[in-house]
Amino acid sequence: MKTLFRYFLNGLLIIAPIAITVFIVVGIIDWLNSIFDLGIPGLGILLMVILLTVVGFIGSSFFVRPFLVVMESLLHKVPLISIIYSSIKDLFDAFVGDNQKFNKPVMVKMTEDSENHKLGFVTQETLLQLNVEDKVAVYFPHSYNFSGELFLVPKRNVTYINLPSSEVMKFVVSGGVSKL
Repeated sequence: MKTLFRYFLNGLLIIAPIAITVFIVVGIIDWLNSIFDLGIPGLGILLMVILLTVVGFIGSSFFVRPFLVVMESLLHKVPLISIIYSSIKDLFDAFVGDNQKFNKPVMVKMTEDSENHKLGFVTQETLLQLNVEDKVAVYFPHSYNFSGELFLVPKRNVTYINLPSSEVMKFVVSGGVSKL
């Protein structure tokens, strides 16, 4: 009986990650395809990719740039909208585009008298706007979650890691299970 149970758990470990990944990917594809439901599977996604590419091309144009700046300044003036818009824009900028923020992985000694360290990402190397000179802003993502915490830590406790940010993020989010 123990052998059968071990085989069951082994099968679960093989099938569950694949099945959950397929379920999530299919769900996202179905959701994206339903936005432009044209009756042909996949055509909505293709249309969305083309639309986003065209908008990106037009948005890069010299003539459209001033219009986008004016629209963004208007969004920043509306009280509730400005909080939502700036938070979402900053989140997207942190992962893609020219202003990526999670590109400086670090190992931080948590206290002076301890040998415990946490992996994180420096998001601000100077905090002069807060009148803090000897600290840096480090974001620590949570394992198995899409959240994290921001700490202001002494610069002397921060050691930069010469590894790709994506590998460090995967290592932290997986709870240290994935390999660096």
